[in-house]
Amino acid sequence: MLALAVLVMQALISVTGVTVRVTGSGLGCPTWPQCFPGSMVPVEHPEVATLHQVIEFGNRLLTGVIGFVALACFVAALRCRPRRKRLVRLALIMPLGVVAQAIIGGMTVLVDLAWWSVSVHFMASAVLIWLAAILYKATKEGDREPVGVVPTPMRRLLVALVAVTAAVLIAGTLVTAAGPHAGDPDTPRLDLPVHTLVQVHGLLVMAYVLLLAIFGVWLRSARPTKALLKTYASACAMVLVQGAIGSVQYYLGVPEAMVVLHMAAATLVIIITALLWGESRYRGALPEPTEVKAAEPAAV
Repeated sequence: MLALAVLVMQALISVTGVTVRVTGSGLGCPTWPQCFPGSMVPVEHPEVATLHQVIEFGNRLLTGVIGFVALACFVAALRCRPRRKRLVRLALIMPLGVVAQAIIGGMTVLVDLAWWSVSVHFMASAVLIWLAAILYKATKEGDREPVGVVPTPMRRLLVALVAVTAAVLIAGTLVTAAGPHAGDPDTPRLDLPVHTLVQVHGLLVMAYVLLLAIFGVWLRSARPTKALLKTYASACAMVLVQGAIGSVQYYLGVPEAMVVLHMAAATLVIIITALLWGESRYRGALPEPTEVKAAEPAAV
């Protein structure tokens, strides 16, 4: 349950992050780690709207909640018996990642939301969402060396799919960097044509769909597990939904609500692609839990 909570929270912080951006609340707390000089919490300020302060400060508070959940997950992994080294390593990444993400977020504020810093901030979140999905999968499988559920060429195709997924996300951050939602009205935008960036982003999405379709054709001749088939179907459905949301968003002039919805769908695409990667490998059944025996009292 804790691994699932970490996964949900990692996705949620990305969605609240884009909410900060589209509402222009990125500098609602203009300093870091304090909200205002001399105050960790919002204070009345003539140049900063109260709503912007609340939205940005709420996003910062959520980071603290994620850190607490991530630390609890790591402690739970340490307490597992038998000790599962891979699970512990993946769980350790979560609190460390939250700290790193907080530092990157602070840097983003200190450079006044420069477009490149916002892009780095999101890509760091994307990596943490991916690893959280892998952690969640690890709680449901064993610790053996992975054995391919599908043939080697199909696993190589998945490598290409993951690479294209990363390229889609990077292109998406550039579209946002050149678009109107900067997080603050005075933040300079990326000086590239939005239309061109959208075309590149769209072509990469088409490449993702094509690779997914080829994988599905090969899947018919393989012997996939039910979990792999279910995950593949979910990936197909999710990327089609995301593509539809992105198209509607563009033609409507990127309204705020659609941007948030697009980001939420993007986090689901990251998760389902990570799970597709995980389901293509078999690591055996979960190890049987063992109890730690208490030390017997010494004889008198």
